[in-house]
Amino acid sequence: MTLRAGIIGFGVAGRYFHAPLLRAAGIPIAAVVTSRPEPAREYLDKVDVLGSAEELMARNDIDLVVISSPNTLHAPQAAAALRAGKHVVVEKPVAATAAEVSDLEQLATQHKRKFTVFQNRRWDSDFLTLKKLIEQDRLGAIYSYHARWDRFRPRVTDFWRDRDAANHGVLYDLGTHLIDQALMLFGTPDWLFANVYTQRENGSTTDGFEILCGKGPLRISIGVNYLTADGGYRYRVNGSRASFLKPGLDQQEPQLRGGMEPNDALFGTEPPEQWGTLVHGESGQREGVTPETGRWVTFYEIMRRAIEEDGPVPVPASQAYDTIRIVEAALTSSAMGCRIDLQPAAPPVSR
Repeated sequence: MTLRAGIIGFGVAGRYFHAPLLRAAGIPIAAVVTSRPEPAREYLDKVDVLGSAEELMARNDIDLVVISSPNTLHAPQAAAALRAGKHVVVEKPVAATAAEVSDLEQLATQHKRKFTVFQNRRWDSDFLTLKKLIEQDRLGAIYSYHARWDRFRPRVTDFWRDRDAANHGVLYDLGTHLIDQALMLFGTPDWLFANVYTQRENGSTTDGFEILCGKGPLRISIGVNYLTADGGYRYRVNGSRASFLKPGLDQQEPQLRGGMEPNDALFGTEPPEQWGTLVHGESGQREGVTPETGRWVTFYEIMRRAIEEDGPVPVPASQAYDTIRIVEAALTSSAMGCRIDLQPAAPPVSR
């Protein structure tokens, strides 16, 4: 049986992330739900363009539904797709609350379907490089981890991302990537203190945040600001042996938006001026670090095996639950101006 996918939403994420990556992973795209059929037909040729998510979910030739719609639709559309007997990939943020994530996992278990969240930034070049350095103990014991994703976007747009809604704003957007990466490296922190704010004139949703977390002696600092012309370092990670400094962002998004396909030989590679630097503590010697190749398509390769061979999904619901739980704790900390202790929670059982 050939696994066939349908995509709900064909904006930037649907067109430039999911469609190319699905094709590169060998998953045909049978149908797309979009109000703008031209880009879908231009890229996917004879794909069926549908007018509603309900039409897509009713089709018997769709096995996997990829949800790339506005944030507020993620959870209800994921629930509807699972009830319709489809496997589901949903864009981050999966939901506004951890309780909603738990409900979706229960639905997936009930209907015996695979459910996962598109945390593609686990396969960024720089994150893979940092992960390898830590696994090889090149940095020693990690004592401080700083990760940022600053941008210069001073103007509030009329796009849905800049409108006030339960799971809009930069913490739910870029923040879920930064939180997910920190959780993958270090696990759940003991506590956090957060400041989530709006700085831009006429802004109706959050456009910046700072989160400080602690786990034993380790301090984790992540943040985003939309009024930063100089992005500075993406990572500053300090260990007992060395520090790792990394400027710039992973190249897969601009490569995809520029028309490069995931099977291109240069896809996922970084220019030398963006390579990270290892600074050795004892000698102060600086060493250039050859980066790993970024590979977002790994996400869909794992998802394909999960469906065809009943294997594990790339991002279990338990991990998506933990990410949204941290988001909720950060919002509470910011609103109350206090530190939040992150006691162990009972996440849903992952398939």
